[in-house]
Amino acid sequence: MSKVHRSRNIDTIFVLIVFSIFAISVLMVLMLGASIYRNINDISHDGEFEHTALSYVWTKVKNFDNAGGIHLGGFHGIPALFIDEYIGGTHFRTAVFHYEGWLCEIFSEASLEFRPADGVRVVRVDELYFEPYIHGLIRASTGDRMILISPRSGVDFQLSG
Repeated sequence: MSKVHRSRNIDTIFVLIVFSIFAISVLMVLMLGASIYRNINDISHDGEFEHTALSYVWTKVKNFDNAGGIHLGGFHGIPALFIDEYIGGTHFRTAVFHYEGWLCEIFSEASLEFRPADGVRVVRVDELYFEPYIHGLIRASTGDRMILISPRSGVDFQLSG
């Protein structure tokens, strides 16, 4: 074998080794980037659900706030936020509560008996708490996040349902 032919073989092997190292490096960076993206995405989705749940509660209170219509209480041992309203002379009640990992809602005539399993699942959330706060505010929290809601009508903290 001539020196020129042997030199070309060594050059070809060297180029293949350098290309292989580059390809392995690119693959490792892509795998690391995908892992980081997956972790960030999981974290942001968890926070997004909590934010959505609290925004939902805030919007419900603000949209249906009428004199004496907001109550904190519970039913079947589950804490709930109750919103009372009269439609066509009939008393209706909306219950917003946490049940089996979900923020749930039930809308029915106030005189009807309902169970937590009857609720419509709105958004998945690990925890949801309602409690009275100073000066008539309602504190709603999901564990990591918390908001204060100020009903225009004041709030009744009597046990309802």
